[in-house]
Amino acid sequence: MTEHFKGKYEVELKYRLTSKTQFLSYLQAMNPEVMLEDNLEHDCYFDCVGNPLKNQNKSVCIRNMQPSGIKLWIVKGPEADRCEAVNITDSDKAKSMLLTMGFNLVLELRKTRSIYFIGKFHATVDHLEGLGDFAELAIMTDDESMLEQYKQELLELAAKLRLTDAQLESRSYREMQTLQG
Repeated sequence: MTEHFKGKYEVELKYRLTSKTQFLSYLQAMNPEVMLEDNLEHDCYFDCVGNPLKNQNKSVCIRNMQPSGIKLWIVKGPEADRCEAVNITDSDKAKSMLLTMGFNLVLELRKTRSIYFIGKFHATVDHLEGLGDFAELAIMTDDESMLEQYKQELLELAAKLRLTDAQLESRSYREMQTLQG
């Protein structure tokens, strides 16, 4: 993983895109560095009986990305900005280990994702079948004192990309998918 994804806090703003093509043209005008484009991501979320993790605003996810071959173990919560991820080599084994420990597979999400770097920030462009197109602007950090400043800087970046407050989406993909399903 690059330096962009190191830290235990993630400041993230998610926007519902009205036009993915238009957003990508604004993004390209900023000459971003491309990490990957049009990767297929398969996210498997796990919890125990009664969903204690979800009830504590926590999640455990095993992510497999193709064709990049990136495999991640991701833990989010309980704070909204808390997010840690680690590279793993065998996502099937990780899922088997969780099942062995008594976790249940509670949700699978599939999305098409592109990731771009704009300076210290990363922009993620996602398409989820049935949910639509989204842009996430984010930064990871270990410095809790920088969270509010980074949020303001992300709002400024969003304005440059012509994203509006009306497009802000506060729900996670997991929440949106659960409401739809």
